[in-house]
Formats: sequence, structure tokens, C-alpha cells
Amino acid sequence: MKYFLILFFISFSVFSQTDSSYYGEKISSKDLIQLSNIDFNNTSVQTKLEGEIISTCPKKGCWIEMKIDDKDVFVKFKDYGFFVPKSGMEGKKAIIQGLASIDTLSVKDLKHYAEDAGKSKTEIEKITSPEIKISFLAEGVIIKN
Repeated sequence: MKYFLILFFISFSVFSQTDSSYYGEKISSKDLIQLSNIDFNNTSVQTKLEGEIISTCPKKGCWIEMKIDDKDVFVKFKDYGFFVPKSGMEGKKAIIQGLASIDTLSVKDLKHYAEDAGKSKTEIEKITSPEIKISFLAEGVIIKN
């Protein structure tokens, strides 16, 4: 009986492992909003979104590029207070909570992000104009494994 109880508790702990990784503030996966339902007439909107990770910063893990509702979203982290893995996240689903906005990324910032992503010098030199993108300042991230 003693061995049965030990085996029971070991199997319980193995099967209760979470299938998600949390970064930044602990957030829930409930109350997700569709990107198409956000009114960007305000400067920024507090929201929670889910999408697919396209890439992460390979230098520090300090940003994520995501595809959410067929739109590209560039995600940075509040106060650089946390980072995500630098590789192996492509194609995984993620939930982000924080401030969404329409933002103009400067040429300087675009070149910096391209450099972080390991783009060639030729590719970086082709960046000559700012881009208007959906930006997100995340307070917390859940990456589904």
C-alpha cells in the first residue's frame, strides 16, 4: 500500500505539469480579445491577444514578432523586465497581455531590430523608411509548449 501511494503521488506530479511557460507578470488565458475588435482611435488599448510566434530576438529574447488574426504584431516587453527564449519558439502559440497601439517604427529602430535578427548588412541598408505597425508592450506572456 505504501508503494502504491508513492507511485500515485509521483504520477500525479508528472501529469500535473503545465504545458505553458510564463514570462513577466503571471497572466491568464481567459478573456482574449480579437485584434479586429480593437478600436485604435485611442493612443493605446489595454488588451489580451493570442497568436502565432513568427520569431524572437536571437540576441537577448527582448522582442517577439507575431501573427495575430492575419496581422503582423511587434511585441516588446514592459521596462525590459523579462525576456523570452531566443530560439525554438517559431510556430508556437502565445498569449500576450498589455498595451496595443498603432506605432511608427523609425528607420533607426527597424535597423536595430534587423541587426538583432541577424540580417545581413545589405538587408539592413535597404531599410530607408519608417513603417507603421501594430505594436504591443507586453506585461506578461504565455507561450504554449
